[in-house]
Amino acid sequence: DYLAGSISGMILVARTSSDPQSMVAPIKREVQELDGSLPVYNIKTMEQYLAESVAQRRFNMLLLMVFAGVAVLLAAVGLYGVMSYMVSQRTHEIGLRMALGAQARDILAMAVRQGLALIGIGIGIGLVGALALTRVMTGLLYGVGATDPATFVAIVLLLALVSMLACYVPARRATRIDPLIALRYE
Repeated sequence: DYLAGSISGMILVARTSSDPQSMVAPIKREVQELDGSLPVYNIKTMEQYLAESVAQRRFNMLLLMVFAGVAVLLAAVGLYGVMSYMVSQRTHEIGLRMALGAQARDILAMAVRQGLALIGIGIGIGLVGALALTRVMTGLLYGVGATDPATFVAIVLLLALVSMLACYVPARRATRIDPLIALRYE
């Protein structure tokens, strides 16, 4: 562990194997013995110095994460709305299919397949946009490359999972449509 303190515009760094705070008094005593007029102040551990040096970046990344979370939520709600609208517009067709013998899993597969087409288009456009904007993001990244394949794969999988869940709920609702009611629907 390290301990650092400012002495007359200079910084003293001490390495210790014990608790850094326990070394404050002995270090102050040694400095006072060398020169009693030197003030010893602003004593911090190296972890505190590091935390202060990255505080602004950490705040920016936290803010970016919050905005990204809101964007994913808005995308999921939007996709849910589109899928719900699609199912409601096709109620008559779904009822007809079920009256002609389509199973609930067939209707579910049909609705999810259409949702997956939307997801595929969205992910494709998003990847192109993300690759185009990597130069802008390079300054905000730490320990990760701008085109890190693992990050891209993880984000694509996360967005695909959220989107599939947003598609599944309206698709599942479509399987519960009563064919007689759906045939009368107009």
